[in-house]
Amino acid sequence: MARSPRLSGAALKNLARFARTRIGGIALQRILRADLGIDKLEGLGDEHRSDVPLDTRPHAGRPPRAHASQELPWPTAGWAPSATTLTAAYKSGKLSPREVVVQALAEARRLGALTPSVGPILDYADDAALAEAADSEERWREGKPLGPLDGVPWAVKEQTAVRGMPRKGGTSFLDAAGQLRDGTSVARVRAAGAITLGTTPMTEFGMTPSGANSKRVMPRNPHGLDRLAGGSSTGSGVAVATGLVPFALGADGGGSIRIPASLNGVFGIKPTWGRVSRSGDISGGTVAHVGPLACSTVDLAYALEAMSGLDGNDPQTFAAPAREKGAFVAALGRGVRGMVIGVPEGEWADATEPVQRAGRAALAALEKEGAKLVPIDLELAKYASAIGVVVIACEARAALRKEWRDHADDMGDDLQVSFAALDAFTAVEYLETCRLRTGLRREMAHAFEEIDLVAMPSTVAAAAKVSDKDMRTGFLDTKVIEGLCRFMFMGNLTGLPASSAPVGCDAQGMPVGLQLVGDAWDEATVLAATAHLERIGVAVPRRPRVTASILG
Repeated sequence: MARSPRLSGAALKNLARFARTRIGGIALQRILRADLGIDKLEGLGDEHRSDVPLDTRPHAGRPPRAHASQELPWPTAGWAPSATTLTAAYKSGKLSPREVVVQALAEARRLGALTPSVGPILDYADDAALAEAADSEERWREGKPLGPLDGVPWAVKEQTAVRGMPRKGGTSFLDAAGQLRDGTSVARVRAAGAITLGTTPMTEFGMTPSGANSKRVMPRNPHGLDRLAGGSSTGSGVAVATGLVPFALGADGGGSIRIPASLNGVFGIKPTWGRVSRSGDISGGTVAHVGPLACSTVDLAYALEAMSGLDGNDPQTFAAPAREKGAFVAALGRGVRGMVIGVPEGEWADATEPVQRAGRAALAALEKEGAKLVPIDLELAKYASAIGVVVIACEARAALRKEWRDHADDMGDDLQVSFAALDAFTAVEYLETCRLRTGLRREMAHAFEEIDLVAMPSTVAAAAKVSDKDMRTGFLDTKVIEGLCRFMFMGNLTGLPASSAPVGCDAQGMPVGLQLVGDAWDEATVLAATAHLERIGVAVPRRPRVTASILG
């Protein structure tokens, strides 16, 4: 099917002006409906629909798995310094947290000064980071570290509150005053001793998965400077991929953790809905999750352990079942023997050859290690992206009513086009789409009655090329959007946990990812399989062309 061409610069600006007229908004929505598959939803039969969702709780197929652990050794860290690497150096006295933080801040600024930029930090927390490094150094000197993240640098997506730092959400007009307190996820990781270097740039309000934002100097992909880094957690993905930090905070409403993880060749996990508190995050609605990206599955598990748990400031966390402390880290040694992995062939058929080749090779390796691969049929999965676009877009448009009313002229031209087109959706259409969402949740719960994981590509293809003009003015490209989100929204619409692991690259050396989706509240099984891929050398973050050196 022919799609609309990529637009940027003057052409995009003129389109934004047209879109903000009544006739233009309706015309643009018709085009977007066709390009993103939304017009196909109306033709789905009543058997695919159920009641309008009454809550956002994830529907489990069965209780979390209790597979016997093979007690395997943890995966060995790759080329980039991990939390384990750093804390071992602190313990031995070879390095101090202050030395690492000073070097990391300098390296972040060096990356930002490159042309084109690969700078993953937007606003720097120099004074606070150095003070926290001094405190950590004292704890290590006394032999009383707070845990495996003490003294480890990390970074936070600019939509989550960091004490004393702006929370600008990718915009040019949100209040730039320092936040009075940390968001819950940040406070918990800080309490574990990690040191916040600063906040990372994102796409505007997280509304595009590309990694371009005309309101920011956005980092390019460190594996190829003419390629997109993905979004909306763009800076967090680049911060990890370059080796600047072992892990970073992201947020995922339609793949915004897993897309940059895949395109930059690192690990990322969107937890179960309600596993990690959104208190202090600007995310609203029913699909946005908070979670980590990391250079290894060990760092991923450490981060998820630190930030997850019941939070009285976020009622969505109340449904999370009790779990044993350290369960995510313990799962890393479980292995995959006896694990049943569902493979939806209809989904795989839509990926490009390099993505299929790398992903299927990874699955074959898991099968050789004792997992069982079974074909499954998910009828609604191919419509998940279209359903997700309607849900997240309509919810965002309603939540940002005041911003659209008062600051439309301050928004990027691509976002203006999107928001103007959204005005043509009706309430009935949104609710009808929500009924399809319930059907998808039911379908996935039924599938998990017999399987432990669903394996899909992370994205249709590796990172797309981008020009300097595209990055400077922003751009609209529905083919890129669909290719990035095609396999992502299923996890957001169902609230199920999903990871992306780097399992190969295309002919140009650009990373591709494998996505593993687990049953509700069963991040442990997702982490177990992802860790085993890393353990056997299948999921390996490749050293990019542009790196940071934080070890001095």
